[in-house]
Amino acid sequence: MVSPLWNVPNLLTLSRLPLSALIFVAIQLDYWWWALGFFVVASLTDWLDGWWARRYDQGTPFGRAADPLIDKVMILGGFVFLMTKPESRLSAWMVAAMLAREFLITGLRGYMESLGVKFGADWFGKLKMFLQCILFGYLLFFLGIAGSDIEFLVGIQIVLIYVTILATIGSGVQYLVRSWPHLQK
Repeated sequence: MVSPLWNVPNLLTLSRLPLSALIFVAIQLDYWWWALGFFVVASLTDWLDGWWARRYDQGTPFGRAADPLIDKVMILGGFVFLMTKPESRLSAWMVAAMLAREFLITGLRGYMESLGVKFGADWFGKLKMFLQCILFGYLLFFLGIAGSDIEFLVGIQIVLIYVTILATIGSGVQYLVRSWPHLQK
């Protein structure tokens, strides 16, 4: 009998780790279209693992913990690599803000759940992740067209960066406010 740990949703989730490594290597080598392709495949596995787990009732505690963690590795690791490319227009402070928010909220989530308080993602956290994925994909596309100097595309890039940073910080603040009453006990 196969362990429930090695079910289809968990294997799909785990497949994003090597896909993340391929994304990072492709970014480092300036293979933008390869990076974008790997990212699209990884994003599809992210959708598929959740769908499969719900459809066939194969959700596991491991999957609920690993899925968002691996998403963070892929997206935030990708931003770290993109930050080294000036055309990405990602500054160190932007990536540091994203990393700080994720570390803080992940630690806070663990603490809150140790108190027995449900502390899952809310709409703002989901919006933040959606925007981070859109920004990541757009930056790969943008760099794939040779770091375009087309003003319109640069404008979209800059707006996406700042909207994503604001959503990242805003969702972090919202989680802190939501947890504050429990932290006062």
